Amino acid sequence: MMRSKVKSGAFSALLIGTLVATGGFLSAGAASAAIAPESVVSSASSDVERWVVPQTQQGGNYWTSERMQSAIPGEVLVQDNVAAGAIGAVAAGATSLVSPQKADPEPSPTASRVSPISHIGKIFFTLGGTDYVCSGNSVSAANENTVVTAGHCVNEGPGNFATRLIFVPAYENGSAPFGQWNATVLYAPTQWSNSGDISYDTGFAIVSSPTGSSLSDSVGASGVTFNQSRGLTYTAYGYPAAAPFNGETLQSCYGTATPDPYGQTQSQGIPCDMTGGSSGGPWMIGSGSTGLQNSVNSFGYNNIANTMFGPYWGSVIENTYVAASA
Repeated sequence: MMRSKVKSGAFSALLIGTLVATGGFLSAGAASAAIAPESVVSSASSDVERWVVPQTQQGGNYWTSERMQSAIPGEVLVQDNVAAGAIGAVAAGATSLVSPQKADPEPSPTASRVSPISHIGKIFFTLGGTDYVCSGNSVSAANENTVVTAGHCVNEGPGNFATRLIFVPAYENGSAPFGQWNATVLYAPTQWSNSGDISYDTGFAIVSSPTGSSLSDSVGASGVTFNQSRGLTYTAYGYPAAAPFNGETLQSCYGTATPDPYGQTQSQGIPCDMTGGSSGGPWMIGSGSTGLQNSVNSFGYNNIANTMFGPYWGSVIENTYVAASA
């Protein structure tokens, strides 16, 4: 795990990201080869970009335990975006929420150290021939197969979409009690996929079942809510990989959100020392994992100790969720 600093004016941005196999940093703008135009499909909303993942670029049998171990935490991909700052204020509308979906009654996997949560897991993906790892969460949706993560874990921002993306719910110490779920369609706000605005660093993946049962039936799904008040109290989850963590167990933080002190993003920060690999992990309102999800782990600053920032979920991210969850 490596941590990257990005200079921008009076501050330095600290990426919660890592390069493992290559030993260096990778800028978001040069992460992957071009995707054929016919692979990009516009949605009904101008705020949303949708990419249907060709079968040849889905995870399939690619993700062996060795490749999972060597994958690079994806936060390194946002170094340019954090330095660039926000393009404009995040649009907000009426508060909305979607109730959680409960899993069918099945035995929960047993953890050895920190209990895994069935609907939270690790995300593995490839950009530019390099393998990365993030965190993600199953969320309530009409299609019952929707995962939310950070925008930089599905798209370069701006740039190409990820390939070989899989979701591994309840991952712990290399085990995958619910199997690997291949992403078939990826969604990102156009403010992220076209402009790389870190204030909109959220993405969604539609996954296919390895068993025939839907994701929400298999592991459950968190409810989501948008356009909430700022300054709420959250419990954040993720799989950090840098010391003192190793990326093999689920970790959590708890605290009250405060604004970005530099004012360059619409994101909020909570007290949290999670490191690379935690990107895309869910922020749940209140204490515990049963609350409504309202953000994701996104980035940090190197001169603001132990603070994780996450994007405000306003109307644009709501529109992206609506498109993905249909």
